[in-house]
Amino acid sequence: MRRRLPVSNAHGEMEKSSGKPQSSRICFLAALSAMFWFLIFYFHFTVLSTDPAADRSVEPVSFDPIPSNTQHLDQNQNRNQNEPLPTLHPLPSTPPLKQLDAQHESKNYPFLRALKTAENKSDPCGGRYIYVHDLPPQFNENMLKECRSLNLWTNFCKFTTNAGLGPPLENVDGVFSNTGWYATNQFTVDVIFSNRMKQYECLTKDSSIAAAVFVPFYAGFDIARYLWGYNISVRDSASLALQDWLMKRPEWKVMGGRDHFLVGGRITWDFRRLTELESDWGNKLLFLPASKNMTMLVVESSPWNANDYAIPYPTYFHPDKDADVFLWQDRMSKLERKWLFSFAGAPRPDNPKSIRGQLIDQCKKSSVCKLLECDFGESKCHSPSSIMQMFQSSLFCLQPQGDSYTRRSAFDSMLAGCIPVFFHPGSAYTQYTWHLPKNYTKYSVFIPEDDIRKRNVSIEERLKQIPPETVKAMREVVISLIPRLIYADPRSKLETLKDAFDVSVQAIIDKVTNLRKDIVAGREDKDFIEENSWKYALLEEGQRSVGAHEWDPFFSKPKDASNGDSGSLSAEAAKNSWKNEQRGHS
Repeated sequence: MRRRLPVSNAHGEMEKSSGKPQSSRICFLAALSAMFWFLIFYFHFTVLSTDPAADRSVEPVSFDPIPSNTQHLDQNQNRNQNEPLPTLHPLPSTPPLKQLDAQHESKNYPFLRALKTAENKSDPCGGRYIYVHDLPPQFNENMLKECRSLNLWTNFCKFTTNAGLGPPLENVDGVFSNTGWYATNQFTVDVIFSNRMKQYECLTKDSSIAAAVFVPFYAGFDIARYLWGYNISVRDSASLALQDWLMKRPEWKVMGGRDHFLVGGRITWDFRRLTELESDWGNKLLFLPASKNMTMLVVESSPWNANDYAIPYPTYFHPDKDADVFLWQDRMSKLERKWLFSFAGAPRPDNPKSIRGQLIDQCKKSSVCKLLECDFGESKCHSPSSIMQMFQSSLFCLQPQGDSYTRRSAFDSMLAGCIPVFFHPGSAYTQYTWHLPKNYTKYSVFIPEDDIRKRNVSIEERLKQIPPETVKAMREVVISLIPRLIYADPRSKLETLKDAFDVSVQAIIDKVTNLRKDIVAGREDKDFIEENSWKYALLEEGQRSVGAHEWDPFFSKPKDASNGDSGSLSAEAAKNSWKNEQRGHS
């Protein structure tokens, strides 16, 4: 019987008899190993390391208008002038930017670089850069050269001097400070704001890192020169030309203009012509497709539209350093105020809804009310010194509607430390939500207009019912608000205080930033109701939807403009406001 050799021995014998099989196997294994590592390196460097976004050009992203409802002010209403500027809070559901990047890494949004600048904690301007368009001079500087044509009744050239502040006011009566006071026209915010922007510390020429884009168009000056005696094609010409210029710019294509903002230092109704009738009022700037995406800052906004926001009327005080503001606040705190309340204004006999006549009657009959009646011709209402002196000697200042919802007088009175008394929420509470506390009872008194019309409320008795300690606390809040209600001298910059310009710019930045985060997160509020725009500004932090509100009766918008406070009536109010500019009061 033949014996089989062990496998190991047979293998050994084979290797001994010839070297070829061993060499072939080693070469095969080496080749296989080399191929394996080649594939590993190829996959790592060629596939995993490739950035899909890097190999394709950044194309503009086209957006439809998405109203952002996330602009909510900090709820701390007792903030003093040394506390930080309030911020507009992102919604709690908004994830951090890094998480958003991970969720949407396939999307190459052209504004991501701007969002990421906020992550650089060593950059004091991170998340705050502003890019300013270099507009052709026809949209701004040329208007100043033709300043005589900016107002039908007044040579406006004197009001455009000193960077828009107007001529200096002499402190003859000791009512003002020795410096920082000017005869400022109430409709010069266009040029004041643009000149303040030149001093903004975070300007950039790189629009890709900008948190917002400023358009230095003097919209208020533009319409002011054409409101009377010009056809609609003339009134609309500059607005249409601006729209054409902007929409061709690469900066516009980034967000379709929703990161752009501009200033029109007049009431919103001057820019909201409803029809193409020559007899209709104003131009149609705010109804243009481009403007519906942009944000426009006006001294009075529409409660029913989402593309405008109200900023304060300019006062006479424009300090160039913090110390001047502190001294003024201290002085207003220590003044003796001999009048319980006061009113500066003229009746509106042609407006049956106006309560001014009743206010004047009540003031005349009261021994604790100071009245400055304003009308055509010479009047103390034309004197800034007389107006400020009256406000400084009053505890409360009556601020009814002007020809439209708002009036400059409200800001002049608060500058004097006088507690405003409002009769319509559209005069302040739904307007200046960036600059005034949401809790209006901390700084003002509200008496509904109907209470005055029906004569069932005595203003004197109503004000006397407020305890002295409450009055003192309210006055302190009013005085603490002064820095954020004034515009500092555009030729300088306050050191630590935030003025009306600073508050407005930060609010715009927060608005655009929150909108960008919403876009990246794929969140769009499809339930937004533009006619309820005034309600969204009053929402508490984190809220997105609106419901019934105590002020609904004040802002019901009837379909027939002839039956309510809307449409043509708003245009009529704007027209009346213009007529009353001849009175020389606000």
